[in-house]
Amino acid sequence: MFLINVEAAVFKEDKWLLIRRSTKEAHAGGELSLVGGTVEREGDSTAILERTLRRELFEEVGVEVKDPIQYVRNTSFVLENGKEVVDIVFLCEFEKGEPYAKSPNEVESVHWMTTDEIIKNVEIQHYLKDSILAADAIKARGEF
Repeated sequence: MFLINVEAAVFKEDKWLLIRRSTKEAHAGGELSLVGGTVEREGDSTAILERTLRRELFEEVGVEVKDPIQYVRNTSFVLENGKEVVDIVFLCEFEKGEPYAKSPNEVESVHWMTTDEIIKNVEIQHYLKDSILAADAIKARGEF
């Protein structure tokens, strides 16, 4: 059984919203990442991925995004405890709120970075760079 995780590639003008994950986090603690979280069981439901994404954005950094939210890509990985995760990235345009580390057990700090700054940052993992490049390509093609 997979865990399902959603992440938001949130943009505002030419920058992307990243967080530094809390070192208390078991997975990728202390790393720069997109805002996101695990989908919770709801029974019969529609738009559960999008609703989860909006909830995580508000709970972790206090921001809201505009409609629509657009699918970017999906990947899978295995957590340190052996659980398998399907990760789904969505492109979102910032709407309102002043991002801050609202949930300090999950978020240490908040950062706005350009695509170039992300790609050149040696501390950022390849999968985050790949997600940003894919999201940026959708924006560049005018598909969002």
